[in-house]
Amino acid sequence: MNLTPKLKVLVVDDSAIVRKILSEAINAEQDMEVVGTAPDPFVARDKILALRPDVLTLDIEMPRMDGLTFLKRLMQFHPLPVIIISSLTQSSCEISMEALACGAVDVMAKPGGPYSIGELRDVLPAKLRAAAQARPRQSPPPAAPAPSRAAPPAFIPTP
Repeated sequence: MNLTPKLKVLVVDDSAIVRKILSEAINAEQDMEVVGTAPDPFVARDKILALRPDVLTLDIEMPRMDGLTFLKRLMQFHPLPVIIISSLTQSSCEISMEALACGAVDVMAKPGGPYSIGELRDVLPAKLRAAAQARPRQSPPPAAPAPSRAAPPAFIPTP
């Protein structure tokens, strides 16, 4: 009997197929489980607060809000280890560097690029375990905007 709690992972990607592939790869590991999936950052926000994952996988190109904007807000209000998994990282080192600068623990390409689905299943679990050991830093708040009548609520409220 294993008394060590499983590593809880939230998968955030707009593609249902990618969410399924990542979830199957993660759930195949005895020491980790996908506690939820989200098709965009707004659904992810609610699931982060409700499910309290240990690690998050995050795509960059998504509807309603891109992954880098979400990552910046997440690190400001609710720091959490994040691994970026995106097809954009294959073509742009600049995007990968920005993701790391924003607080991502690691960046990797989606299956179909440098990784096949089988290789992803070999690589992703080790990256998730390493990310879970990371201590994400809270980003400083952005410069104060010009005064307005009503300030929008914080994207991710502080628990």
